[in-house]
Amino acid sequence: MLPSENRLRRREDFATAVRRGRRAGRPLLVVHLRSGSTDPHVSGEQTPPTRAGFVVSKAVGGAVIRNQVKRRLRHLMRERVTQLPPGSLVVVRALPGAGDADQAQLTQDLDAALERLLGRGAR
Repeated sequence: MLPSENRLRRREDFATAVRRGRRAGRPLLVVHLRSGSTDPHVSGEQTPPTRAGFVVSKAVGGAVIRNQVKRRLRHLMRERVTQLPPGSLVVVRALPGAGDADQAQLTQDLDAALERLLGRGAR
């Protein structure tokens, strides 16, 4: 499970990541990354932790499938949150095919999207 301090919850934070961040699309998901932004909701000089949020629409499947996809994505991001710059905002949006995909396919698409956003992969 993704720790509480690494979860994206506010609507404004989702909007910031999607509108002002970079985007990498894959067949099963789209990842939006806003690198190293400061959190206006936190007082102090310390850098906020990297936070991730997930968008899984009804197009992916019914409630059980959507929750299953969210749990899988949260688990994958827990292992990858340390690779991202501190203070980053990440939004992972699942596309309709994600409901039928297995864990290995989701892992491959998430890793490829993150590598592209971090400048380590080819376009």
